Order: sequence, then C-alpha cells, then structure tokens
Amino acid sequence: MDETVLAAHRASLEAERERLRSQLGEPVPAPDQMTYGSQAAAASQVFEQQRHLALRERSERALADVEAAIDRLDGGTYGACVSCGGPIDGDRLAALPWAARCIDCQRAGDHG
Repeated sequence: MDETVLAAHRASLEAERERLRSQLGEPVPAPDQMTYGSQAAAASQVFEQQRHLALRERSERALADVEAAIDRLDGGTYGACVSCGGPIDGDRLAALPWAARCIDCQRAGDHG
C-alpha cells in the first residue's frame, strides 16, 4: 500500500480515536430522584440511561477496533484481512479505515 494512502488512513484513524475518547469521557447521566406517581417519568429516565449505556458500549467497541487498526498499521499488517490474510479492498478501507476483514470474510462472519 502506498505510503501516502497509509498516512491518510493513519490520520483518519487517529482522528476517530480522539473523537471516541472524547465521547467516552462524557458521563452517563443518572436518573433523577423518583417521586410517588411518576412511573412514566421514571421509565423514561431509565430508558434514557439504558440508551446512553448501550451507546457507550458501542463506542468502546469502536475504539477497540480503531486501536487495533492502528496496531496493524504499526505492525505492517494493515490492509490484510485478519481472517484469510488476503488484501482488504482499498474502497472498503477508505470508507471504513478500521476494517479488519475483507468483505467476503466479513459477510461469512456476519451470517455464519
């Protein structure tokens, strides 16, 4: 892979890593004090907290994927599928710089 392309992917990955780290630094809001007769409000607050926790978990997984891609860049294996060892299409990496698998292996993993 061309050094200019690798540098562009590194810049994208580092920017995404910083965005995710910033996002993960924000606290999850706690539900307000519950009062008698506010079951609907309580349910809404609990739902919002659950949603924030789910989004946080998703961001943590995304951060792990981004950091793994940076490790592959540093190790010289970036652009090679971690499953089959074949090349990951350049368009796939341009759209998803943290992609670890070629599209065929990703599809097989998603459906198998």
